Amino acid sequence: MTATPTTSLPPGGRDGGNGPAGARRQAGLSVVILTMAIACGLTVANLYYAQPLLALIAQTFGVSQGAAAIVVTATQLGYAAGLAFFVPLGDVLANRKLACRTLLLTAAALAVAAFSPDFTLFLVMSACIGLTSVVVQVLVPFAAHLAPADQRGKYVGRVMSGLLRGVLLARSLSSVTAAAWGWRSIYLISAGAMLLLSLALWRILPERRPGTAVKYGKLLRSALQLAAEEPVLRRRSASQALMFGAFSCFWTSIAYELINAHHLSQLHIAVFALVGAGGAAAALVAGVVGDRGLGRLGRGVAIAVGVAAFALAGAGSGSIIALAAAAVLLDLAVQSHQVLSQRDIYALREDARARLNTVYMTSAFIGGSIASAVSGWLYETYGWIGVAVFGAVLPLLAGCIFGYDFTRQHGGSEHGGSEHGRAGLGAAVARQVRDRGDEDQT
Repeated sequence: MTATPTTSLPPGGRDGGNGPAGARRQAGLSVVILTMAIACGLTVANLYYAQPLLALIAQTFGVSQGAAAIVVTATQLGYAAGLAFFVPLGDVLANRKLACRTLLLTAAALAVAAFSPDFTLFLVMSACIGLTSVVVQVLVPFAAHLAPADQRGKYVGRVMSGLLRGVLLARSLSSVTAAAWGWRSIYLISAGAMLLLSLALWRILPERRPGTAVKYGKLLRSALQLAAEEPVLRRRSASQALMFGAFSCFWTSIAYELINAHHLSQLHIAVFALVGAGGAAAALVAGVVGDRGLGRLGRGVAIAVGVAAFALAGAGSGSIIALAAAAVLLDLAVQSHQVLSQRDIYALREDARARLNTVYMTSAFIGGSIASAVSGWLYETYGWIGVAVFGAVLPLLAGCIFGYDFTRQHGGSEHGGSEHGRAGLGAAVARQVRDRGDEDQT
């Protein structure tokens, strides 16, 4: 027998249905998913607050614009490290406790960043903010566990929609608060939000105890083994690294272009960033597209739209409207590709979703962090056209992977790595997770 990990409290409880435990039992799936979506949006926003503030940060600390762009790189590298070393714990530890405690660390890092007196400390805290904000990647596979199998794309899409709204609205929010109270204010506001969010998740999320005693080192090695055993995972991870790299490339340098070439204020930049928030709707649509068996077509269209977005951004750089349209297209492309790809990888191994997500999202944020650093250098050296050309090349490379992927699917070997070679470490740990779950359930 294979037991399903515990995702709700037992019928009886010490509080008799009143208080936090009772509230969690009474919360339906829709309420839990909505809470997860809000949590993901508020938390992931921490990774993007700095992007429209780089000129102000450079001025405050007396560094160049290229050096200031390293703030984005440090945050994304911290996030990538958290994905690699922290998120796999979602397969072995109680998810609610893991998420809530991590948010307290996020709040502390944000508070220190708000009062940092020098650039070095601010960089370190930016990396810590990224490291602890990976709680969102504990919640996304958790949502996949809670959702019915035939509606998994829809529910994961809802959570991802909240996450993506956080990504896309973060820049507007930080620009508005910077105009009103200075650029440091958003870090204090977010620190308070993380404290409140930790309390809300503790009260509403159901309990999920994977119930395994796998050693941490073996768990990390099993994530690498999963990457070796699953060709679908490797291809989706590489493609999203390129797509997210394009996304990071655009949003790292666009604020410089809007200020230098179009003389926009922080409030105007906030409005520009708000336009791009329309891309969050792509998550909901992409989830439904995937559930209807059109994921491959959707990914191909998303990649093509990403290339078109940078072509428009380069050719129409003199027009605010053209740049805004390019931002919307790019956000639609990247977010659709992410949801469709995640749906594919979550279907590979049900009891290893946190580790599958670790490989996938670590790859994405390594790609994003590298592209952010390159984008800052390109803008200083070649201007916006250099950024646009580089940005267009990234989804083109993703298109090459898609072409290879298409031939594999057409030949009927898309899931070959999922059906063969399961004797490796990744499969062994997956079996141990299941076996321990059985013991806990009996």
